[in-house]
Amino acid sequence: MSLNVVILAAGMGTRLGRPHPKPLTRLADGRTIQQQQLDHIEATFGAEAHVTVVVGFKKDLIMEESGGRASFVYNESYDQTNTSKSLLKALRLSPPGGVLWLNGDVVFVPGLLEELRPAIEADRNFVAVNTDSVADEEVKYTLDASGHIAELSKKVVGGLGEAVGINYISSADKATLIEHLDLVDDQEYFEGGIEGAIRNAGVQVSAIDISAYGCVEVDFEPDLTKANELDSAEPGVQG
Repeated sequence: MSLNVVILAAGMGTRLGRPHPKPLTRLADGRTIQQQQLDHIEATFGAEAHVTVVVGFKKDLIMEESGGRASFVYNESYDQTNTSKSLLKALRLSPPGGVLWLNGDVVFVPGLLEELRPAIEADRNFVAVNTDSVADEEVKYTLDASGHIAELSKKVVGGLGEAVGINYISSADKATLIEHLDLVDDQEYFEGGIEGAIRNAGVQVSAIDISAYGCVEVDFEPDLTKANELDSAEPGVQG
């Protein structure tokens, strides 16, 4: 099975207060976030994975850091657009098949991607979620009567958990997601495109609970501290 993997790494990441892109933030084990993500992808999927990194801010640094393990898509409007448009560019250029994508600032323990493998092999849409935490500033979700994602945004009231920034769109629904990513505002997150595809085209997206696996999206300094605590965690153990 050939698997398309996209890492969204175009943003400026100003909230963390570093002079470089967030994916180049170094972790306690000496690797950058990007290196750790690439290591996890290779350990789980090996040669099956075709990795594309969407670059923008200080793109040459990101490209150099990849060590030849990825190809690249350039979002030249990285300072004017959000993740919806970075993902849109990557999906439009992706080879046939479904796509697994990750935010470029997500730190997670070994084993998490293996948990998602059955859904990927079944070519089934999903959003990975953490049901142990529902912070106001994070992307939250609700479910419909059939158990699929109904709402997915930071504005959700009564969220059942948080989306962790790891997602999959099937080969059958990729074109529909592309259409709805194109429709949303430039400043919208990619979750807005997913919501539109659900609401307007009836796309069904599962929520896969990965709460048993340590996973942190690094936006602020306390997130980085937590990420470094996860760094040494055993697979399947919440940090």
